[in-house]
Amino acid sequence: MELIISSSIGVLTAGGVYLLLRLRTFPVILGLALLSYAVNVFLFASGRLAIDQSPILSKYGEATYTDPLPQALVLTAIVISFGMTAVLVMIGLGAFLEADSDRIDITADDGETEDGGRA
Repeated sequence: MELIISSSIGVLTAGGVYLLLRLRTFPVILGLALLSYAVNVFLFASGRLAIDQSPILSKYGEATYTDPLPQALVLTAIVISFGMTAVLVMIGLGAFLEADSDRIDITADDGETEDGGRA
């Protein structure tokens, strides 16, 4: 199980970094989302899995319990990443509507890129 979780974190991170290096805004937003998913899985996996244990200390039970901190961190990270994704989509949509292109390397007002090609 550890191999599956660690490889899925690696695949999500690699896919996120690859998409972050694209020249369009939509793949960059997807890359940030994949990176946030990788961080969420990593945080959740850091809490370890305790089977048949209570999430808080029991008054009459043993002192073993599931650590609720990684679950709370993941829940907070999900909310923050959802908000950041919404903000980035609105910024990308505004840039697309203003420039009529979703490329991020346009430098001149007439749509030419740095290498002289058209966008």
